[in-house]
Amino acid sequence: MRIPPAIHRWSLTPSAAIRLQERLAPRVRVEPLAGAVRLVAGADLAFSPDGTRCLAGIVVYDLTASAVVEEALAWRPVRFPYVPGLLSFREIPAVLAAVRKLRIVPDAFMFDGQGYAHPRRVGLASHAGLLLGRPAIGAAKSRLIGTHAEPPPDAGTHAPLEHRGEVIGAVLRTRVNVRPIYVSVGHLVTLEDAIAVTMACVTRYRLPEPTRLAHQLVTRNRG
Repeated sequence: MRIPPAIHRWSLTPSAAIRLQERLAPRVRVEPLAGAVRLVAGADLAFSPDGTRCLAGIVVYDLTASAVVEEALAWRPVRFPYVPGLLSFREIPAVLAAVRKLRIVPDAFMFDGQGYAHPRRVGLASHAGLLLGRPAIGAAKSRLIGTHAEPPPDAGTHAPLEHRGEVIGAVLRTRVNVRPIYVSVGHLVTLEDAIAVTMACVTRYRLPEPTRLAHQLVTRNRG
């Protein structure tokens, strides 16, 4: 898959990365999906045991067939320190390398991470969505920021995730009486779209299939 030209360099200090996030945040577009979503690319990451390399795994999942139609893996050196809120600068170079290996162009990307639900409103899913120029969704296992009520116990119910008086995501119950996940806009979707696509990806498990399978893929191949 071809991706757009780079919009920034990667050789940054943490303070410069924060300033870049602040410049990127207004470029995130919250808008309805342009068409139906059938192919969802789930992305997850793992690190080598010594922490010097990052492995990205992409699984393209066909919602209609309930089947994986393509997988891709790519290793990249880790060139940015571990700083909460700046993880995309450690991880996205490997994601881009894996995406370039895809033959299929997915309708949307889904990340086990935050999108708009981020202190500067540009987490991994938003940052990657901007660089890929494709619809992107954050579907994280845990909360980074914000407060929320507990959603009802039924599958598909959700509660707003709020931060500084703004709704930044949804706390989504994917299965009856299981712990919710944290869904937010990445890029080129609305929050309602993000919730609907995430639920369409849920089968027997708490996590949506594209990111669940991507996690298994990188776990098998991290060495």
